[in-house]
Amino acid sequence: MKKLLFASTALIATASVAAAEVKFSGYGRFGIGYQEDRTNVTQTTTTASGATNQFSADSDNTILVSRFRLNIDANVETDGGVEFQGRVRLQADEDSDTGEQNEAGLNGARFSVIYGGLRVDAGNVSGSFDNLDDYFGTEPGLEEFLGQYSGINYSFLEYSSTGSGANAVFFRYTVGDFAFSASYDQDTRFLGGGLTDDRDRWDVSATYAFNNINVSLAYGETDEGAGVDKESLTVLTIGAELGDFYGTVLVADDDVANSNEDGTAYGFSVAYDLGAATTLQLVYGDGSADNDTRNIGVGAIYDLGGGATLRGAVGEIKDGDDDGKIRADFGAQFNF
Repeated sequence: MKKLLFASTALIATASVAAAEVKFSGYGRFGIGYQEDRTNVTQTTTTASGATNQFSADSDNTILVSRFRLNIDANVETDGGVEFQGRVRLQADEDSDTGEQNEAGLNGARFSVIYGGLRVDAGNVSGSFDNLDDYFGTEPGLEEFLGQYSGINYSFLEYSSTGSGANAVFFRYTVGDFAFSASYDQDTRFLGGGLTDDRDRWDVSATYAFNNINVSLAYGETDEGAGVDKESLTVLTIGAELGDFYGTVLVADDDVANSNEDGTAYGFSVAYDLGAATTLQLVYGDGSADNDTRNIGVGAIYDLGGGATLRGAVGEIKDGDDDGKIRADFGAQFNF
């Protein structure tokens, strides 16, 4: 009887392992990065009044850049077709200020339930804006340092690759050519003395796809606490994939606490496959506010086969009325 019980337990355990699946995926990249007038924050001091001062020093303009990313995904599917997933990510990057290597570390976990066209994520999740592919469009460079969204200053819910992330929920439902999504992040700040401040944020989006064209509209709000006006962001994106051409257009309106960053943001990105192995990229992003950031640049990707590519870009980044600064990079990336 005891041997039969052990055998039955082993069989059940084996069946559970067989029903579950663990996958590893990710990429590695390394190369050279250039940033005009790169600076490094060297010291932070606090005055008697509580003010904080930071002192900066010049750093090397050209550094070695790198990233190693490993996704660990576990999933199981029930007899009824409901899929449960969990993900953590291990990632190591260089310190972009000094060029020194950082240690790898695991981020916060994300959990998912998927059934048909319905997906619900919980934990370290991406919000509605972060899940719009055409929001990011084409981002040239090994480090993807240029974007059509550069004029947007609103802080929306994003998946964190190196931190714990927000403990939030995300919902998406796809039916036919339509997709709807929403996210909610409950954020309570403890101010001391038994006082708290609610700074919850939420967002929603709708996407319609037709003839290789996607049109998306998204809106989000953040409660900035007592006595402070809420912040908001509205984004319209259009993306088209026509043969060897992929292009996106973005128009947005952000209302944030800093009046010098309020206004309209706009941009576009283009990618064109020039032959079987080479892709050319172009991006432009700006905004109407005084302190908005402008991005403009070009990039290229050369496919080596087997998941390996050479890629790089050069562009100018300009913050408000400051002088524009040149940034460039070049290196190799391999996906696995």
